[in-house]
Parts: sequence; structure tokens; C-alpha cells
Amino acid sequence: MSNKLFVGNLSFNTTENDLQDAFAVHGTVLETNLMMDKMSGRPRGFAFVTMSTPEEAQRAISAMNGSQLDGRALTVNIARPREERPGGGGGGRRFSGGGGRRDRY
Repeated sequence: MSNKLFVGNLSFNTTENDLQDAFAVHGTVLETNLMMDKMSGRPRGFAFVTMSTPEEAQRAISAMNGSQLDGRALTVNIARPREERPGGGGGGRRFSGGGGRRDRY
């Protein structure tokens, strides 16, 4: 079992310090990582919290999953590796440039 936790359904007002304080009650918090939107700089509503042992991680899941923080019921579980996503993204058509009018003399 891993000791890295996914914490979802966070309020946009929740800070890394808030997470640190909330999870420290259940063991030693090694790291908190609040995910931010690259474009807007606003929180994305989820974070990762790394506890020092798998036992502390399990204790934090049991205590924190469904509990309230900043008025939101948290979702807390073991963090899974990021799934591979097909490259590109964004959808829509891609244009390869050029194409303008060419006059021949």
C-alpha cells in the first residue's frame, strides 16, 4: 500500500497549510501538493498528501474520507498512477500553415 493520498472535492479556499493541519492529526505529513490550473493560477479542487507510512495513510483515509473541510465533504483515497492519455488533446482541426494566394509572374 502506498502512503500518497488523493484528496478531492476541495474548496477553492483550501490551502496547503489547511491540508497539512487537517492530515497531521492522523500522522506525519511529508508533503502536500495542491494542484493549480496553469492558465488561471486558481486551485483545481484536488490535492495530493503524502503521509510517512502506509499505516498513517490508511488511518487518514478512514478518518478524512467524507469529512468536512471548508464546507466540503472530502474524497480521500490512495493516489493511483496517472493514466496515460493520448497526446495532442484540445480537439478541433489543425492547420499546417501556408495556403495563401500565390501569384505567378
